[in-house]
Amino acid sequence: MSHLDPDQLALIALGEPVASAEERAHLASCPLCAGEVSEMSHAAVVARATMDETQLEAPPARVWARLADELGLAPDLDPVGISTQRRDETGTDAASPAPSTSPAAAGPGSPAAPAAAARARGRSGRWSRRGVWALAASVAFLLVIGGGVWAGIGLLGPTSIATAALDAFPSHPDAVGEAVVEEARDGARTLTVSLDGDAASDEYREVWLIRSDGARLISLGVLEGSSGSFPIPAGVDLSQYDLVDISFEPVDGDPAHSGDSIVRGQLSFV
Repeated sequence: MSHLDPDQLALIALGEPVASAEERAHLASCPLCAGEVSEMSHAAVVARATMDETQLEAPPARVWARLADELGLAPDLDPVGISTQRRDETGTDAASPAPSTSPAAAGPGSPAAPAAAARARGRSGRWSRRGVWALAASVAFLLVIGGGVWAGIGLLGPTSIATAALDAFPSHPDAVGEAVVEEARDGARTLTVSLDGDAASDEYREVWLIRSDGARLISLGVLEGSSGSFPIPAGVDLSQYDLVDISFEPVDGDPAHSGDSIVRGQLSFV
């Protein structure tokens, strides 16, 4: 069978299942078609990986020779200086005149010149029209895929379910803080707190959840630095333990609350 259509080779290089069993067999046995698919696949990988664009600046000389022949361009046209950089597989200059079978080789007085010019115009028009549509379709496809990935990432991330402004106690007037509760898709909850302006102290700071009646409380951990995140134990009812408290605690071995609260605030659910 004849060589595969260039548009079909481009789709195959992009991974589209557009080849029949006979065409796949031809592709496996035809070095020319397989080489074109390989080069197109490399270009697609480079573009998708946003690698250094210099990888595409100097294609093999044989690629330009085939493009010039396909588009009916003048054989001496060498826009990127490929002829001075590389030789094709046969050892001849890539920009040297092609054999007489090339449409550009037909002289003005040759009977084949009008037919060659018509073929060149037809090929150029086909490539320009199809190339524009292929580019537009590729851009639209990438935008859709990219939007879907970002939307999926957003859906997989944790969701904020409650917030609280943490107000300072009279003994720590310059302190200010805030708290956010986030819930993951698996139901795990995390309390993230921030605290600024608290007075320096040799004591450590502890984060608590306190029941609204003040009768019970749960220690979540020690706050180091100006912010921290703490897992909330499963089974804790935040509608009951809705007070977030940060306190100074002495190093005395007593796990109970010291009574020296820095800030406190009530959770407001989203």
